[in-house]
Parts: sequence; C-alpha cells; structure tokens
Amino acid sequence: MKNLIEQKFGHLFSDIIIKELIEFGTLKKHNQHDIIMDIDQELHAVPLIISGTVKILREDESEKELLLYFLEEGDTCAMSLTCCLKKAKSKIRAVAEKDAEILFVPAHKIQEWFDTQASWRNFILESYQVRFNEMLETIDTLAFLKMDERLEKYLSDKVKIKGDTILTITHQEISEDLNTSRVVVSRLLKKLENESVIKLYRNKIEVLKF
Repeated sequence: MKNLIEQKFGHLFSDIIIKELIEFGTLKKHNQHDIIMDIDQELHAVPLIISGTVKILREDESEKELLLYFLEEGDTCAMSLTCCLKKAKSKIRAVAEKDAEILFVPAHKIQEWFDTQASWRNFILESYQVRFNEMLETIDTLAFLKMDERLEKYLSDKVKIKGDTILTITHQEISEDLNTSRVVVSRLLKKLENESVIKLYRNKIEVLKF
C-alpha cells in the first residue's frame, strides 16, 4: 500500500500526510455496482479514489435516484467530508461505476490535517469548488435542457469518464441515473440511433458522436 499511496498522492500532499495516510488509511476494493456509501449511513471516514470511478446519487421521497456527479482517480467526495466533520448522516449514495480501489481516511485526521497541513487544506477547498461546479452543472441540466439533450450529455460524459465509446449499460440503469422512466429512455435512444448518434446493442450502446 505504501508505494501505491506515494505514487498516487506524493505530488499532492506533504510527507507528513503521506506517512499518516499509510498509517491510518484503510484500502478497500469494490466491484462494479457495489454500494460504497449509502443514504442515512453514519460516516466515520472519507474516501480517496485510488482507481476506478464512483457515481454519487441523491434519492427523492419516492426513492428515485438522481445522478449528481462522478468521482475519478485522485478525487474525494465533498459531501462525505461535510458529513464527517459535522458527524451527520450521509445525504448521498456512492456506487462503484466500475471496479474501484478506495482509501478511507478516518474523520479525526481530516480535521487535524485541515487545521495544520496547507497541502491538505488546499486539496479539500479545491475539491469543494470542483464538486460545487459539477452540482451547478447538474442543476442547469435539469432546469434548462430537454430530456433528449440530457440523455446526449449523459452518454457523452460516460464516454469521457470510461475512455471508451462502447458503454455496457441497460436502459433501466440510464433511467435511474436521469430520474425518468425506462420507456422514455428507450424511445429517446432509438431516436438517437436513427440520427446516427449512437448504435444500440443488447445491454450495450456505442456512442458515435460525443
């Protein structure tokens, strides 16, 4: 674990933080679709993404999910940071978009480093800014884009995150991420296929334009 942490975060953090990440951090592996963190869960550690991709979701009163943003290698979750520091229950669900390795850092070190280590403080503040911008983008998408435009943006974002134009995903999974019905998604996907934007296969989508 020592070499992995030094390789991933040596350029970001001070030697003190690297040493204590190795000493206090807990490295866990999660398979695709694993729930890493759930709504109303008490949080005692903050995730640092070593590899893979994690999607962050909110849930409405009818238990429909809405995709807020993705976390990739080197990222942390600003919302879990806030919950940890306030000792509040989680307001989000974190799900492995693909197989992921995650280093969990205990909450008491988060506050200590924020108070004493400039490299960690800068990392946290920048993380808050990035996640805030992504949530604003999500709000703008919901408020100003039609569903077909939201779907195109969703597929384009997926391609960029995965680095692959072939997406292994079902219509139902897309509908859950976009908080709409599977029927609507299937109809719009067929429309995009007719426009030569995508090509549909069984449980797979090839994105031709993004």
